[in-house]
Formats: sequence, structure tokens, C-alpha cells
Amino acid sequence: MKAVIPAAGLGTRFLPATKAQPKEMLPVFNKPTIQYVVEEAVASGIDDILIITGKGKRSIEDHFDRSFELEFFLKSCGKIDYLVEIEAISDMADIYYVRQKEQKGLGDAILCAQKHVDGDPFAVLLGDTITQHSTPCTKNLIDVYEKYNASAIAIEKVPKDKIERYGIIKGQKVEESVYRIEDMVEKPSLNEAPSDLAITGRYILQPEIFDYLEEVPPGVGGEIQLTDAMRLLDSIYGHVFPGRIYDIGTTLEWLKSSLDMALEDPEVGEEMREYLKQIIK
Repeated sequence: MKAVIPAAGLGTRFLPATKAQPKEMLPVFNKPTIQYVVEEAVASGIDDILIITGKGKRSIEDHFDRSFELEFFLKSCGKIDYLVEIEAISDMADIYYVRQKEQKGLGDAILCAQKHVDGDPFAVLLGDTITQHSTPCTKNLIDVYEKYNASAIAIEKVPKDKIERYGIIKGQKVEESVYRIEDMVEKPSLNEAPSDLAITGRYILQPEIFDYLEEVPPGVGGEIQLTDAMRLLDSIYGHVFPGRIYDIGTTLEWLKSSLDMALEDPEVGEEMREYLKQIIK
């Protein structure tokens, strides 16, 4: 199975930080956001990855490419631990790139992957969402896809004040943590939401999704919405992901994500806790 990572958005909510660098390259603790996403795909058994980029996203390609000058410098300075880490980034997977030529939404970005996936089911991992669990979120979805022979998406319960930020599903529970989805609504108001189960940025999709993406009219925000196309699939299941999900969609959530990961780090976690105690007094 191949993976598709949409990373073509402008990141306007992070301006001016994203004026000259992609939102997906903003560091969460000590790694760019998109590196966590690629690592999840690889940990799920996927080594063929297509990243959908756009204008001004060249640094994503540079990050996953070899850097001979840096590698030579690290080797000559005896910084072997850093050298091994840097080499591993470029060796993780076969990564390809295609540009979304216009900002027409997530659904349009997925359409850019049609030739690459070549008629097979494929994974989609949003480039601004990080998941953490002993079993990768994408691997969980692959298991659901194989069990039900149908498209599968990750879902999570969200508080009422965040419902308007997500696609929300309506479904029937078929087993613990798995729902057969009956309908989906993109960014509904609280009164219109069919549940508190939100789509969280991880998908396994059957290739017929491309036919529906070509058919659906522009939806919320005048964009081609992936949610609208998924509603047309004959069968789709939602899996409640048991781990942590970091939606790097706002500056506050981004800061929380970095702080959480710093607190968990064995080298700086304890010092960070002591620092927070001092400034919170």
C-alpha cells in the first residue's frame, strides 16, 4: 500500500511564521511536523510515499533528501550520533512529490495522487496531524480495512466547542471502537452535528474515491471537500483511535504539542517541569 500526505496548504493561521516556510516544517519539539507523519507511515509498513506540495514548499523536499555537506561536516567533527540520525531521515522511504497547482481544497489535493496510487487502495495522512500510540494509527486503519474490505478512517471524540472545526460522522457501532459510518458532515454547527465523533486526519481509501472527487461540487469554503466524496462511498468504517492526536492547526495546539512532547523527553522533561512550576507561580 502507498501513502499520500497532503501538505499544500498556505498555513495562514501561522503567519508570519509561515511566510517563507511551510507549516508542515514547523518543529514540534525537536522534529518538523511532517517528519512525524512520514515516520508513522513507515512504522505502518509503508515505504512508498507521495507528498502533495505547493508553491513555497521546497524545504520539505530538502529535508528528506541527502545533505552531503552536512553529513561530511558531522563525520569530520566526530558527531556520529547526529550523522546517523540525519542519514536515517533520507533513507526511511521512497518519497515522491507532486504539486497542487491551485488551492482548491483537500479533495483536490487527493486527486493529484490518482496516477501515483495506480488503482490500488491507499493511505492518506494529513501533514499537519501527529498521532502517538504503541500501534500506529495508520496500521490500525489498515487492519480495519482488511477486516471489512472497505475504506476506513480514524475518528475521535471531541469536546462540543471544537465540533465546528471537524468533519463529524453519524454511525452505528459494529464492535468496540469501530463504527459503520452512515453519514458525514463537514464542519457542522453544534446543533447540526450528528455526534461528537470527529474525523482526525488518517484514512485508508478505496480507489473509487477519485471518481467521486471528480463529481462533487465545491463545498464548505468553496473547496473540494474529501468528506463530501467519502459520503458517496458504498461502505466506510470509522475507528476510534485510542492514542493521542495532535492537530497542528492553530498556534495554541502547536504549542501544546511541543510542550507535551518535551515533557515526555527523558533528557529535558524533568527540567521543563521545574521551569513550568516556576513560571506558573
